[in-house]
Amino acid sequence: MASHYGVGVLPARPRRRFAQSCILGRLRNQTFFSLAEANAAIRQALDRINDHVMRRQGVSRRQLFESVERAALASLPSEDYEFAEWRLARVSTDYHVEFKTFFYSVPHNLIRQQVDLRATARTIEIFHRGKRIAVHQRRYGGPRHGTDPDHMPSSHRRYAEWTPDRFRRWAASVGPETEGLVVAILASRPHPEQGFRTCLGVLRLFRDVTRDRAEAVSARAVEIGGLNCKSIASLIANHKAARHSTEPTAIVDHANLRGPDYFH
Repeated sequence: MASHYGVGVLPARPRRRFAQSCILGRLRNQTFFSLAEANAAIRQALDRINDHVMRRQGVSRRQLFESVERAALASLPSEDYEFAEWRLARVSTDYHVEFKTFFYSVPHNLIRQQVDLRATARTIEIFHRGKRIAVHQRRYGGPRHGTDPDHMPSSHRRYAEWTPDRFRRWAASVGPETEGLVVAILASRPHPEQGFRTCLGVLRLFRDVTRDRAEAVSARAVEIGGLNCKSIASLIANHKAARHSTEPTAIVDHANLRGPDYFH
């Protein structure tokens, strides 16, 4: 803030409670019934301080300001100061970075790259190596994804490691119900890439369960519209408790599709 307004910040002298004595001390026994009433009383006390002639200088603080300081004041900046919070973030496989449970897109060629995120009350700006690569209106409700269509690799998917077809192929290797679940997850998002996180979560959840259980859970998830990892994890737990299944069979082909540990 000091840099924005072009000022220097110097701490006050220690143990000098001037304002506390001359303002709060004078008003301590008064009762106020509104903020405006309190502010008016503070203004009167402040005027008394500024108009008081100081013994050593022989002039008041107001006179010093008018004769010395006013002419040296610079104009206020054209834009108001706005507080910004900075974060380091890593671009996920769905071309988004997360900030406080919402997701904002960046150019797809930055998958897994580290970026700087600048958040204000109104905007989200994302920088890579000092260059701004994306700007979004900050989201507080509604859809969790803020996606710029220009960031999506729809015409350049051959450069992307993860694609909707790849997730479908993995799901089809488990069974038709799991394939239907993945298709439903991808179709439920405005852009299929926004479902990549959930598909990866399904991969994590299904990697140590039997195919039959995965198929049963997938069918039930589609039936009830439970197209998120929380619902699927709950279905797996309920199915396990009901079936008391024996030794699981791994179903993920790690040679073809690297598991979630690769990303962490």
